[in-house]
Amino acid sequence: MAQHPSRHRRTHRTRRALTALAATTVLLATGAVGATGVAAGASATTATASGARIVSESRIDARTLDLTVDSPAVGRTLPVRVVLPAGFETQPDRTWPVLYLLQGAHDDYTSWTRETDVEQFLADKDVIAVMPSSGPTGIPTAWWNYGSSSAPDYETFQVEEVMELLRLRYRASGTRAVAGVSTGGYGALAFAARHPGTFGAAASYSGIVDTTAIGMPTVLNAIVARELLLPLTLWGSPLLNRERWILRNPAAQAGKLSGTRLYLSQGSGIPNIDFGNLEGAFLEGSLWRQAQGFTERLKALNVPAEVHLYSGGSHAWPYWQREFKTSWPLLAAGLGLPS
Repeated sequence: MAQHPSRHRRTHRTRRALTALAATTVLLATGAVGATGVAAGASATTATASGARIVSESRIDARTLDLTVDSPAVGRTLPVRVVLPAGFETQPDRTWPVLYLLQGAHDDYTSWTRETDVEQFLADKDVIAVMPSSGPTGIPTAWWNYGSSSAPDYETFQVEEVMELLRLRYRASGTRAVAGVSTGGYGALAFAARHPGTFGAAASYSGIVDTTAIGMPTVLNAIVARELLLPLTLWGSPLLNRERWILRNPAAQAGKLSGTRLYLSQGSGIPNIDFGNLEGAFLEGSLWRQAQGFTERLKALNVPAEVHLYSGGSHAWPYWQREFKTSWPLLAAGLGLPS
C-alpha cells in the first residue's frame, strides 16, 4: 500500500516540507486572511443541509488551500486540500468541474501535492482539484464497526459533504471525476460503481479493485491492523458478512461502471530492476492478479476501459505520477475539458 512518507526513503524532503507547511498554516490561521479574500473565520458560515461545515480555511500558496471540515458523516473534523484553477479569482461568475485525487494507505491528504507536480500540471486546466482525507487507513468507505451508528462514513464525507461544500463556497459545478492511488484507486472505482452517473471518469493507479479476490481480504485486514484497529471493524468478516463486502467491491459491482470513462493501471512488481524499492515491488505484485481478473470482468460485461498492465514497476509515486498524466485525456473528457 502507499508508504507513509516517514517510512519511505525516497521522500527525504517530507519532514522539512511538512514542518514548513505546519508553520505556514499556523501563521495564516492567526493572520485571519482566507483563500477567497475574506476573514478565515467567515468560512465557518458555509454549511450543508446535513450540517457539514468548513471550520477553518488556510491559504498554502496562491492556488492551494487547506480546509478543516466538520463532518457529521465521520463524526469529527477532517482536513481537505483544495487546488483552485488559475482563473478562479479573475472569473468570479464561472463554475468549475471537480477532480478528486484520493490518497493511499498510511499516507495523508497532502500526498498528491507533496509527491507529484499535480499543482503545476493542472495550472492551465480549468478544474478544481480536491484531496479529502480518507482517515488513517486511507480506505474511503463507510466502516461497519460492529453495526455502530457512530461508525465513520468516509464515503458520504467525500462524495456528498465535500462536494456540497465546494459547490456552496468555491463555485463547483456538478461535473466531477475521481482518481486515486492504492486504496485511493479502490475508492475511485468504488465511488463510481456505487454512485452511477456521479463521476464522468474514474482512474485507479495500483488500486485494490477486487476486494474479495484471493488474498485481498488479508491485504485489507493488514492495512487496518497496521493502524492498530481491529480488522473486522472495516466491513466485518469476509465470509460471515460477505454481502457487505460484495456491495463495496468494485469488481462485484463492475456492471454499474458502464457509462463512466475508466482508466486502470497496474504493474507486475516482480521481476523488477528497481532494486532500491523491493518492498514497493512486492506490494505492487500482490495486486497484479486481481487487476488482471478485474480487467477480464470488465471485458465480459462489455464495459469499456483504458487499461495499462505493465511489467515491473513499484507501488510508488513515480509510477503513479506517470500514470496520472497518461490518464489525463480520459479524465479531462469526463470533466468536459479539452485534453
